[in-house]
Amino acid sequence: MIRILQQDNRYTKIIFAVIIGFAVVTMVITLVPGIFDNATTGDSTVFATVREPGILGRVSESTPIKAAEVNQLASRQLQQQHLPDFLLPYMSQRAGQILVQRAILKHEADRMNLQVSDEDLRRELQTGPFSQYLFPNGTYIGDDAYMNFVQNAFQTTRGDFESQVKSDMELNRLQALITGGVSVSDNAVRQAYMVDGTKVKFDYAVISSDDLRKTINPSDAELQGFFKTNATRYAAAIPETRKIEYVAFDASNLPGGKPQISDADVQAYYNAHQDQYQVKDQVKVRHILIAVPAGSDAKTDAAAKAKAADILKQIKGGGDFADLAKKNSDDPGSKDQGGELGWLDRGKTVPEFDKAAFTLPTGQTSDLIKTQFGYHILQVEDKKTAHLRPVAEVKPEIVPVLEQQRVGAAEQTFASTLASDAKKNGLDKAAAAKGLHAVTTDYVGKDGVIPGLADASGLLTQAFTVVKGADPASVSTGDGFAVFQVQDVKAAHAPDFADYKSHILEDYREQQLPGLLSAQLNKLDDRAKVLNDLKKAAAEMNVPLKSSDLVGKDGQVPDLGAMSGPGSVAFSLAKGAISGPINVGRAGVVLSVTDKQEPTAEDMAKNFNATREKLLGEQREEIFRVYIGDLTQKYEKGGAVRYSKKPAAPGASPFGN
Repeated sequence: MIRILQQDNRYTKIIFAVIIGFAVVTMVITLVPGIFDNATTGDSTVFATVREPGILGRVSESTPIKAAEVNQLASRQLQQQHLPDFLLPYMSQRAGQILVQRAILKHEADRMNLQVSDEDLRRELQTGPFSQYLFPNGTYIGDDAYMNFVQNAFQTTRGDFESQVKSDMELNRLQALITGGVSVSDNAVRQAYMVDGTKVKFDYAVISSDDLRKTINPSDAELQGFFKTNATRYAAAIPETRKIEYVAFDASNLPGGKPQISDADVQAYYNAHQDQYQVKDQVKVRHILIAVPAGSDAKTDAAAKAKAADILKQIKGGGDFADLAKKNSDDPGSKDQGGELGWLDRGKTVPEFDKAAFTLPTGQTSDLIKTQFGYHILQVEDKKTAHLRPVAEVKPEIVPVLEQQRVGAAEQTFASTLASDAKKNGLDKAAAAKGLHAVTTDYVGKDGVIPGLADASGLLTQAFTVVKGADPASVSTGDGFAVFQVQDVKAAHAPDFADYKSHILEDYREQQLPGLLSAQLNKLDDRAKVLNDLKKAAAEMNVPLKSSDLVGKDGQVPDLGAMSGPGSVAFSLAKGAISGPINVGRAGVVLSVTDKQEPTAEDMAKNFNATREKLLGEQREEIFRVYIGDLTQKYEKGGAVRYSKKPAAPGASPFGN
């Protein structure tokens, strides 16, 4: 509800893209492999250190890459790319690579005297991407607002922020120096745009893997032969299972019943945890926001101020605050609640808003308050002065905590006693002596389910780490404990052919499919070329024929995918020409161009400069990538990169890139 007062997501995202470090350099860095091959150091808080190579580097100052920085960057990349958490170790290697190579580039830029002065920094902040926030309409926002901006946007200090901007500027200078001589000819620009600007329409015949799969129907003899040939593959196809005997119980089974909590227990806990019951100064407010977008001109600001002033006049004239908030407020998180923000702690909103909220008496309405978001009108509904909540008030919160602690301890003690008795007398007798009942499962897998247990995962995990007949052990089950013992183990083994036939058939089909797809695709292509008619060839082979729209290289076509991929061959064909076989993975395609529209001279002229810039960017990126690769090799051979712990090579991406 008060998010708009705490953080501006839009400008944070824009600035974050800049501050992470000049995008082209970072992208190039991630594509240069093989930097993790040097000696290691022993400091676990430092991921790596980088210094200049050679003899002089041994006495020069080194740059530490903190492990915390690597982990922080890896986590951000994981979130931005919406990847699962288990890929964090891989992302950490990539993040480490980025930061190490960035440090290498910084050393090289310093060696070339490309350092950025304070005056250079001032000019960049006043005219670069941050100017709209720090110098709106050309006017400096002031030191306090500057520091507030840096803290809110980056959770860092002004000094660290400026140091980061300087570093980015320096590395940009290095990139510009290395790639400044890149050029592309006019002819290359025209050829590139001729490809990029061409559009094609085509018929295409699609051989589907799913359709072919249905035609693969081997005999039992062929399947048995496949099964025998791949005996190693199926040697452990049936996973290990175990028969487990267990006794489960919860708090209701504890000797003497559920532990009771006395007032003395509550008082003792309260005395030891009073910091948890300290109430800070709080204020309950509602507000109306008339937004002024960042970078707005004076006219826009004046219009917003006038609108806010008119609303304030209505409120002071007896107008209903909540109704006016619903009709006028630009805060989407509170307007539908009549501007209600609820209870706010001191210091949780922007300074101007915070000061007014905690200064105004209860029941009063403020004058117009200007913040970085626009103009606010706020009304104080109630206040709480900092105080310690009395024990009588917090007792309902303390009792469940103590009950959980006491019950957990009692259950663990009971479980240990039960396990000890079971070791001497067996689970059946130990359970019966406590009024409980032992249960024996069927053979169950490691990821199986045990009926009657709220959470059997811990029991199964532990049961699959001990040997058959090991001493009884206890484990939490979510709503209590269980004591268990492994009665028998069936090792992983090969299945019987008859029982596993359906799986073997699917494996057989999967193995045969690529060859069959290739053969059918070549047959279709050959027949289309002989007949000089894709439509007739497709009809003969009973293959569906489809037609595309008029598409460019940035288009998508069903079954074929992005036209920048395998289907791009269509742009190199003349009208009426038939392509060769196009394998797109789970399907095969042969296409015939039915229409082709090349860019006109007017289109060429209109897009000439943009195409040139695109080619220049690609050339610069490639040159800088080679430069970083050579520079990295130089630092490696010079022993200038050292790691606290030698990481795994980052090239082994689970996505194959």
